[in-house]
Amino acid sequence: MPSDETLTHPAVQRVAAHLTAAGVTPQITVLDGAARTAALAAAYLGIEVGQIANSLVFRLPHDEPLLVLTSGAHRVDTSLVAAHVGVESLGRADADFVRERTGFVIGGVAPVGHLAPVRTLIDVDLAGYDVIWAAAGHPNTVFPTTYAELVRITGAEPVTVA
Repeated sequence: MPSDETLTHPAVQRVAAHLTAAGVTPQITVLDGAARTAALAAAYLGIEVGQIANSLVFRLPHDEPLLVLTSGAHRVDTSLVAAHVGVESLGRADADFVRERTGFVIGGVAPVGHLAPVRTLIDVDLAGYDVIWAAAGHPNTVFPTTYAELVRITGAEPVTVA
């Protein structure tokens, strides 16, 4: 059974505060610890895997982070995204880089509540779903939102990423 103690985790609280400040009532759900992939999280929530908004952090030149919010139904085409942002290639972001730049651990990277502003792209395929679910600051937490709301609260640029 999921622990409600997860809801008091500082990163989850940071996400909840950001959502509230953006005019969104936080509806954070704690997942079973077994829901470690988009497919498992979707099964746990009873939704399509495409409704999971994976938060992937890449490293741009000059050590800048790039957050790509992508549908759990496919993988990011890094060459396509690199061309879109005007760089030769996207660098891999290791766990330390992700935590230092976002304040979140891999698996719990939320689309909001970062330690500093992060350039964000959002997969246009997510617009095909009425409700999408995004990480809420901890690997076992998610929150429901809509595509339009996610674009609004993140300032993300809608792009084709796959």
